[in-house]
Amino acid sequence: MKSVVLASGSEGNSTFLSSSGINILIDIGKNAKYIKEKILEIGENPENIRAILISHTHDDHVSALKVFLKKYHPQVYITEKMFYDLDFLKEYENVVIYDEDFYIDSISIKTIKTSHDVTDSRNFIISDGANSLVYLTDTGYLNRKYFVDLKNKTYYLIESNHDIEMLMNGPYPKWLKQRVLGSLGHLSNKDCSFYLTKLIGENTKKIVLMHLSQKNNTEEKALETLENTFKEYDMNFENVLCAKQNEITKVCDDQNSVCG
Repeated sequence: MKSVVLASGSEGNSTFLSSSGINILIDIGKNAKYIKEKILEIGENPENIRAILISHTHDDHVSALKVFLKKYHPQVYITEKMFYDLDFLKEYENVVIYDEDFYIDSISIKTIKTSHDVTDSRNFIISDGANSLVYLTDTGYLNRKYFVDLKNKTYYLIESNHDIEMLMNGPYPKWLKQRVLGSLGHLSNKDCSFYLTKLIGENTKKIVLMHLSQKNNTEEKALETLENTFKEYDMNFENVLCAKQNEITKVCDDQNSVCG
C-alpha cells in the first residue's frame, strides 16, 4: 500500500492511495490543476486514478471534482444523500452509490458514519490484506462502537484541527467557535490524541495529523499535545507528522514505512 496526503486544511483536502495497481483519491479539494501537479510530483499519472472516494460534500473536499471528472473520468464513490448535493453528478455516468462497506477489486473499504454539519459524512478504513489505513477527519467526535474496527491499523490519517485555547482566544466569531467545538464540528488536538491512545497498536507504523487550522492551531501544538497525551498513558510512538495545506507529505509504502 502506498499513500500520500496531497493537501490537508480548510482550503482543500485530498489523499492519494495505491495498492495492487489500483489508484484511489480520498476526497478532491483545492483545484484540478493542483491535484494533477501533486499526483505527477509523486510519480503517478492522474489518468490512472481508478476511483475517488467522497467523505462529504463541503467545498474543501470536492472543489476539484467536477473538472477532474470531465478530464479523467474515474469512478466516483458517494452516498445517495451526498449525490443529491452535487447536481453535476446527475449527468455523470461513472458513479457508484455506497452506503455500507464495499470493495474496489482486492481493496476493502469499510465506512464509518461521522458527525459533521452536512447531509451525510463518512470516513474510511481501507485494507489490502497486508496493510490498512484509517482516514478520519471532519467529525465532532468518534463513536466508540467503531473502536474495535479502528484498532491496530498500519496508518492513521486523523484530524487534529484546533488547539482549544487558541480557538477560544482567536478571531472567530462566537457562533463559529461553537460550531468547531460542537458535536458536528472538528476534532481538537486533545480529542485526536485521546482517540489515538485507544487505537494504535503494534502494527501501527505512521500517524499523520490532518486538517490543522491555520488560525487556531500550529504543528508544534498538535505534536506537543499528542506527545504529552501519550506520556500520560505511558505510550511511546514517535513516527508522527503533520499534513500541510499546500505541500504533499512524503510517500508511505512498504519500502518506506517511516515516510517522513
